[in-house]
Amino acid sequence: MKRYFLSTLTLSLMAAFAGAADNAKPAAPISGIDTQYIDKTVRAQDDFFTYLNGEWLKTTEIPADKSSWGTFAKMRDDLNPQLRGLIEAAQKDPKKKAGTDTQKIGDLYTSYMDESKIDALGYRPLTGELQRIRALKDKKALPALIAHLAKIGVAAPYSIGIGQDQRESTRYATYISQGGLGLPDRDYYLKKDDAKLANVRAKYELHVAKILGMAGEKDAAGAAAKILALETALAEVQWTKVDNRDPVKRYNKMDFAQLAALTPGYDWKGALSAAGVAGKVDYVIVNQPSYFAAMDKIVANTDLATWKSYFEWQLLRSYSAYLSKPFYDANFAFYTATLSGVTAQQPRWKNGVSTVEGVMGEAVGRQYVAQYFPPERKARMEVLIANLLEAYKQSIDTLDWMSPETKKEAQAKLAKFKPKVGYPNKWRDYSALTIKQDDLVGNMMRARTFGYNRGVNKLGKPIDREEWGMTPQTVNAYYSSTMNEIVFPASILHPPFFDMRADDAVNYGAIGAVIGHEISHGFDDKGSQSDGDGNLRDWWTKEDRVKFQAKADALTKQYDAYSPVKGYNVNGALTLGENIGDNSGVAVAYKAYKLSLKGQPAPVIDGLTGDQRFFMGFGQVWRMKMRDEALIVQVKTDPHSPGQFRANGTMMNQPAFYEAFGVKEGDKMYRAPADRVIIW
Repeated sequence: MKRYFLSTLTLSLMAAFAGAADNAKPAAPISGIDTQYIDKTVRAQDDFFTYLNGEWLKTTEIPADKSSWGTFAKMRDDLNPQLRGLIEAAQKDPKKKAGTDTQKIGDLYTSYMDESKIDALGYRPLTGELQRIRALKDKKALPALIAHLAKIGVAAPYSIGIGQDQRESTRYATYISQGGLGLPDRDYYLKKDDAKLANVRAKYELHVAKILGMAGEKDAAGAAAKILALETALAEVQWTKVDNRDPVKRYNKMDFAQLAALTPGYDWKGALSAAGVAGKVDYVIVNQPSYFAAMDKIVANTDLATWKSYFEWQLLRSYSAYLSKPFYDANFAFYTATLSGVTAQQPRWKNGVSTVEGVMGEAVGRQYVAQYFPPERKARMEVLIANLLEAYKQSIDTLDWMSPETKKEAQAKLAKFKPKVGYPNKWRDYSALTIKQDDLVGNMMRARTFGYNRGVNKLGKPIDREEWGMTPQTVNAYYSSTMNEIVFPASILHPPFFDMRADDAVNYGAIGAVIGHEISHGFDDKGSQSDGDGNLRDWWTKEDRVKFQAKADALTKQYDAYSPVKGYNVNGALTLGENIGDNSGVAVAYKAYKLSLKGQPAPVIDGLTGDQRFFMGFGQVWRMKMRDEALIVQVKTDPHSPGQFRANGTMMNQPAFYEAFGVKEGDKMYRAPADRVIIW
């Protein structure tokens, strides 16, 4: 799934666009470009991102309760009051009936907002689970414990998940993956020469000790040291995020005999039985075989007392945000302040909204769509998608680096793309979920168990082609390789990505590039390894794959050179798929924009040509600032490049950008034609 940092949007504009403005296209369309933020002291030819957003960058401070601020963060912030209104209306509804979505939404929010009750309980809501862990007598009980903790959302050295079989996408399969770290990435444990990461590691150990101490651990410092050592051992044998991007390398189908041979000391039969999947499957897919072979030895070599402390910590870590103020504050102090540089907590109601969203997102989304998503937007978006798909179809035919044999396969895959816009046709059923007004931790445990069981219950059943991986109010979009679908939730369809009042140029540069980005994921270094039916299959000729890889290597090298924080560079290999998406998405969206003009010249609006507005439409959505701590987490963990490089790095590879802004040799945005990475 692919994240987008989206548009600046005020509540007043949202209300306006939800009404009459959607009913008819204005006679005189606006440019859709925030010209007030242009910094005229910076040349677009030298730094397009700062030229376009410079005045905003100069005058805007990141809010104290945010790790970053920009178009995406503001859009989400502007959505929150709307969602709060829907949730509080459910909370106060005098006619709500027990068992309905309205009751569950309202009571979950009430349970989160009842701070006095939460504070009075301390960590007592976890007493039963802590006793379960502390009562362990033998390491032979670990598989069953891990299975139980997985159901209530507690991390362990591995996770069991249900998803489409990547080589047989018409059936669900069980996946086993590495896990169990409390820090963002293995580098935080292993980079001993990095002072910043060493400081985070030291604060993490203190944080673990503090949480354990508050929960009654007598030797909290000693336990924290052992936990850190155990997590470090796990980190040492885990695959890197770059390794994990390879879907073929991650696909290791094993029957139970093979799984047992991989980890002879671990009781997988008991683990899978306790997880509820035994008897429903006759094989599993192991994502990182070498990790599990090493984990088997780590389990054997680590004493039971350390494992018990580790699972106590993971339980407390998972639920600290739902416990009394000392736990809540400590959780914020490390996971938000230390890791992201945030200096103030956001209002509790916002976390309450996020909690309800995480548990009953589609139930809230159903109300959101009814109130805030007029059908005109969906209709116009579907036209844009059709135009982008046609542009891709034409682009494939004209590629000079792809052979006719591979082009035929590419066209077959493209023809099977399924777009989804706005909201699901079938809403999620929450009838099996119990929510109580006075039991926050219990609500979260039941919600997580509900989600877990929902996954396990898919085994042996047909693929649900109507299911969505995001809620309508999620400010995001994604491509699924196993479904071969592109999905655009309702909340992405707002300015500046999608402006009903604006000329087509900005919409093609913004939402058009998003559409193109998501389509391109079907043909990036990962997605191109699956066919139109969602199955891992090599449909490329060897020669074409070599040519594609050369372009991918050049893009990796380009982004490797970008450094958002001194000493920390973008990982071009980790961000390759998203960088391909940005570069390809803009290139094909530009072709689609040209097709939409039907040979007619684009109007000049605000003194800007159509081509200029197109590229500015893309560049302004990456308007953002981020704290250094958060940027470090991003370059270590996130497959997306920081916003400024998504804007500038993409433009430097677009020939039409050079023409639109007169970029010439000697300008800082200039790359020689031979160095420009052009895939589509």
